[in-house]
Amino acid sequence: MRFTARVEVRLRAGIADPEGATIERALPALGFGDVEGVRAGKLFRFSVEADDPATAAARAGELAHRLLANPVIEESSVEVEHEEPEGR
Repeated sequence: MRFTARVEVRLRAGIADPEGATIERALPALGFGDVEGVRAGKLFRFSVEADDPATAAARAGELAHRLLANPVIEESSVEVEHEEPEGR
């Protein structure tokens, strides 16, 4: 079966986030003064072939840990969903 995996990578709590801070400073000038706590991150989406959702999530998590995220300063979360065959 084919699954779509979404891996979100973000800085760990306590790690400075200059991109998020820059965005947050710009918000009041754009009329979003009620928004705070902005943190920037990355979202990766890819397909993975696996026998079941748990195996797909494990493979995506391994890929995130070994390649997509720096485990010293970043954390990641994984979501998978079954892909519907085309034409249905």
